[in-house]
Amino acid sequence: MKEAPPPAPSQAPARPGRAFWRGVWRVSDPKITLASVAGMTLATALAAAEGALSWGWLAVTVAGVFCVEAAKNASGEVYDWDSGTDQAVAEADRSPFSGGKRVLVDGLMSRREAFGVALVAYLLCALAGLAIVLWRQPAVLWFGLVGMALAFFYHAPPVKLSYRGLGELAVGLAYGPVITAGTFLVQRGTVSVEVVLLSLPLGLLITAFLWINEFPDRKADASAGKRTLVVQLGPDRAARAFTAIVLAAYGSLVVLVPLLDLPWTALLGLAGLPHGLAACRRLLADPDQTARVVPAQGWTLLSVLLFAGGLSLGRVI
Repeated sequence: MKEAPPPAPSQAPARPGRAFWRGVWRVSDPKITLASVAGMTLATALAAAEGALSWGWLAVTVAGVFCVEAAKNASGEVYDWDSGTDQAVAEADRSPFSGGKRVLVDGLMSRREAFGVALVAYLLCALAGLAIVLWRQPAVLWFGLVGMALAFFYHAPPVKLSYRGLGELAVGLAYGPVITAGTFLVQRGTVSVEVVLLSLPLGLLITAFLWINEFPDRKADASAGKRTLVVQLGPDRAARAFTAIVLAAYGSLVVLVPLLDLPWTALLGLAGLPHGLAACRRLLADPDQTARVVPAQGWTLLSVLLFAGGLSLGRVI
């Protein structure tokens, strides 16, 4: 009797252990953690402009933020699975930047394993924060508590921020003032008005990145009762709102440079504007076509990174 041919590589079942670690890699998602990197980079540059850095405590801060990122992604997988959001995303609407990490949908983890990964990551984040509180800066406690609460309750009941049209505000606060001011506080022991104000346009741009990532998920989110602002506004109005957010972010930098008496080199943050405008044009033209939106998602992320990198470089020099 002729043996059946082996399954094609794309159909071959992965070993359970290997699949699990692929799932861990996905919830760590290096490209999405770049949003956190932007805030920490800006804070580090602002701190360096005032004196020497404590590289050891910076490493602890980075580790803590990355852990809470992974924890948020893992716990979000569980709650978005429970609501049916991730299962409802059509294949044509899958994107490298949206649709969840799909570790449950693709069978890389069980629900219990995903929650276990979240628990471990939250615990590691808490340990990093506790070390900073005990041996470096006690006031960081409040930033840590707010950051962890926003991360967990972004998806989790009973708050479910992203399901109530509050996820965009939560992301703007977390990735703007909370991460930037918190990182600066660890280094300098205080938070200046300059740090808070400069974190606001960055928070707006990262909100824009979340906003554009909600377009491919819009139909799935609506079917599962996830009332993001893109769902509530509809594609056309949401595309115009996205454009307003991007323009507000860069416009506020232009205003803040003379207001805070910053060196003109701080305007190097405008390096991200061309990519932001390109994303606006693409989204306004085709807000409901995922294949057309995906490049704009990448341009928006690049806009965030160039803004943070340019502003950071300009502030240091």
